[in-house]
Amino acid sequence: MSHAAITLRPALARDSHAIALMSRDHIEHGLAWKYDAPRIQRALARRDVALLVACDRGSLVGFAMMEFGDERAHLALMAVRPTHRRRGIGRHLLEWHLDTALTAGIESVHLELRAANDAARRFYRALGFGETILVPRYYGGAEAALRMVRVLRPPLGARPAWQPPAHWR
Repeated sequence: MSHAAITLRPALARDSHAIALMSRDHIEHGLAWKYDAPRIQRALARRDVALLVACDRGSLVGFAMMEFGDERAHLALMAVRPTHRRRGIGRHLLEWHLDTALTAGIESVHLELRAANDAARRFYRALGFGETILVPRYYGGAEAALRMVRVLRPPLGARPAWQPPAHWR
């Protein structure tokens, strides 16, 4: 596969079904299906959600959805088809969201992943995320989640107070 064939673009309403199926098959497998097509449609309509897709010659092969708050963003979903993994697609999707969050003045980006998913854990660590807490029974009351965070900028309250230049004092 050529990297030139992969394009990133904002998700469209017509992508909802494919995104929902990828979420069911690659993120929510073994759990109750929460991110079905109607829920993806509602997310697309929200102003505080960015949903980006990766396409290979027009076929959807990955996506990432981030929810933005005032100071924090949450990577709610991200998946790449197994046939297209380890080719930089996930990294490009996430880097686009991180750049967007930084531009928006977001302090930190948070996410959860299945604690047993070592590949995802390594992926997020390589992109600067640190582990924060293990949450038992997070998924379906049976499977633990690992929460991770990447700090993009110091909190506003942590900045030193403004001081006049020395020659003014």
